[in-house]
Formats: sequence, C-alpha cells, structure tokens
Amino acid sequence: MSAGEAPSYRVWALPGMPEVRPGDDLAKLIAATGPGLVDGDVLLVTSKIVSKAEGRIVEATDREAAIDAETVRVVARRGPLRIVENRQGLVLAAAGVDASNTPAGTVLLLPEDSDASARAIRDGLRDTLGVEVGVVVTDTFGRPWRNGLTDVAIGAAGIRVLDDLRGGTDAHGNPLSATVVATADELASAGDLVKGKTEGLPVAVVRGLGHVLDADGAEGAAAMVRVAADDMFRLGTSEAVREAVTLRRTVREFTGDPVDPGAVRRAVAAAVTAPAPHHTTPWRFVLLESEESRTRLLDAMRDAWIADLRRDGKSEESIAKRVRRGDVLRRAPYLVVPCLVMDGSHTYGDERRDTAEREMFVVAAGAGVQNFLVALAGEQLGSAWVSSTMFCRDVVREVLDLPGTWDPLGAVAVGRAAVEPAARTGRDAEGFIEVR
Repeated sequence: MSAGEAPSYRVWALPGMPEVRPGDDLAKLIAATGPGLVDGDVLLVTSKIVSKAEGRIVEATDREAAIDAETVRVVARRGPLRIVENRQGLVLAAAGVDASNTPAGTVLLLPEDSDASARAIRDGLRDTLGVEVGVVVTDTFGRPWRNGLTDVAIGAAGIRVLDDLRGGTDAHGNPLSATVVATADELASAGDLVKGKTEGLPVAVVRGLGHVLDADGAEGAAAMVRVAADDMFRLGTSEAVREAVTLRRTVREFTGDPVDPGAVRRAVAAAVTAPAPHHTTPWRFVLLESEESRTRLLDAMRDAWIADLRRDGKSEESIAKRVRRGDVLRRAPYLVVPCLVMDGSHTYGDERRDTAEREMFVVAAGAGVQNFLVALAGEQLGSAWVSSTMFCRDVVREVLDLPGTWDPLGAVAVGRAAVEPAARTGRDAEGFIEVR
C-alpha cells in the first residue's frame, strides 16, 4: 500500500475444490485449483474439510453419544441444547460434533489439533507453490448475548492471532489499556462472507493484509482461548449455582489478602433471600472488619471456652488442643457472626408447637447461612463456618454489643484460600433418598 492510499483488502472464495476424503492432502488440493496465491495472502479453510481429510469421521447413530465422548465439561444446558468445553478446549454448542454434509449414520468431529492442521497446510503450500501465506482453520460459533452465528478461528499458522495494542495510544492520545484485537477471528468472519454456509466453497483467500503475517506464528489459535481463571462467564446460570454449591468448601488456611467488604455485602444480599416462616427475616450478619474487633471477640471467646473446659475437668493439654481448633478464626482476615432473631415468631403456649416454631426459625437461619457461604464461593472467597459462638452466646453479645434477642449461630471465617482444598469425596445422591 503506497503512502496516502486508503487501507483496503480483497477477499474471495476459491472455486474448484473437490469433495474431500480421508487421507487427502489439502495443500495439494488447494494448489490444484490454481489459486494464484502470492506472499502475504491468508487462506481461510473451513474446519469441516480438515476433519474429513484427517479422518475425523466416525460412525454414530446417536449424535448425543458422540457429543458426550467429545465433552470435557458442560457449560450450560437448555433442553437438548448443550454448550460444552470439548477436548480441544473450545467452548461451543454440541462439542463441535457436526452431522451435516457427511453420510447418514456418521458425524464429523473437529480436528484433533487445528493449529497443527493449519501448519501442515501452510507448509504444504510453501513446498508446492513456493509462497509464504498465513492459514486460518475456521468453524462456526454462536456467541453469548448475540443472536446469529459467525466463523471464528480454531487453528492458525503464520499469522498474529491477537494484536495487542495495550500500551499504545488512540488518535486523541488516550492510553490503550485493554485493547487486544482478535485478528484471526476477524479474518475468519471475512472469509465466511464469501464462503457462505451452503455454497460448497470451503476455502477463501484474503489479500492486502500482509501485515498480519508472522513468520513464526508459533502461538496459534490456542492462544485465543481464555483460561479458566480469566473467564467471568465460565458457566450457565443453573450450572453456576450447582458449581458454587460444589465448590463451597471449608477453608482453614487463608492468605493475608484483604477481603473486599463489598463482596461480603453481596453475599449477605444473597443470604437474605432464603425462605423463612411467616414472611419474617430471621437473619442478622455482624461483620467484623477491623482486626481490633476480631481480636477482642476471639480473646473473650477463648477465655470462656477455657473456663468451661476446666469446669469439665479437662487437662491443660486437652484444653490447649481444643482451643487450637478455633485458630482458623484467628487466621482469617475477616469474620462474620450470623445471628438468629425470632422477630415475628408466634407463641402458642404449647411446648410442642413452641418448640416447632423455634425450629422453623433455626432452619430458616441455617438456609440463610448456607446461601451466604455459597455466595462467598461465587465471589472466589473461601470460608469456614465454626459453631463455637453458640457455646458462649452471652460473651459474644456482650463483646459485640448485640441485643439480648440475637442468638449467634457460630462465626464464619472469610478470606482467600492459601492452598487448594482437597478434592471433595463424591456422594451418591441415591444414598440419601427414600421414595414413597
């Protein structure tokens, strides 16, 4: 492009591609169409013909079984539709298993390694035609929040798949701090405009964008897949709830990182959506955000426990061991004391019914605490619910200046886990079910 010339490029589909069969050399098939390729061109190759050439055709009278076999993790499910992470690390519908344009009773799986497939085509075209081109293997994806499908890059060779503009400035001199352009995806979409979905044109060429080529191109399209730690939308709604419940683990070792008070308040907001009798709100959450308040409470509780244990005749060694069990609360950078209040409860003057009334409120309070713990897990915060405040409620109320009608239901240690909790032992739900 000469100085002063407006930026432009050209994209066209390659006619003349034959039906691809297992074992075919795609580079030679492309070269045989007389594509007229020049250095700096980018080829956009539909994954379907790559899969066919690589023999990724499998017998499958049941497509759902094939999807199961290719699925690593279910991200979201609605009726028969599943959004999953497949063996290649891609998140897409039906694991990329395709039953179209393939003989009845068979399905196409995505290439085993699309980046390797792109490199093989690029190397083959260099050997056959003597040209240096980029290659993008494309597939059709849906997208969160947007209707319609578009092609994206699932494999690449010889191009910069991401154009990182961070650290630069825009036309007004403003710093760019978050701009990373998905160049390979933009190329894939451009190719889709001319390849189409039904025209039988599986390969397109882009010319005029030689600046996107990278002689090494080592990272490939795999670099475009967001890692789990950075994925804020890793799960669908119902799956996120189940995952949060499963990930809710008791954490006993915390980092020194401070806890965001806003995150705790969001967890409290989730907690108070729990069901409760008589349209009451039997929960109160006391947040101990200062080290002074935490230390004062824990020291007073420790003294009360020791006095109780000595009255029980426990040895000093036994007392020390028991007190150490409560040290998880001291190791946490943040404490919460959930409390039960009986405001709105009914009095019947009948021991049986009065006992049941209190039990209803206790169950509701426990549901609120469970909501709280699960919501903390959703905020990436670990927690440990320690019931020790129940054994010295008067002390807790006095130290925290709480109303006499508030019953502390333990203390929740909150913070970021210092070590990954051990894997949870699986439980078969059937062992807890009785059907009548």
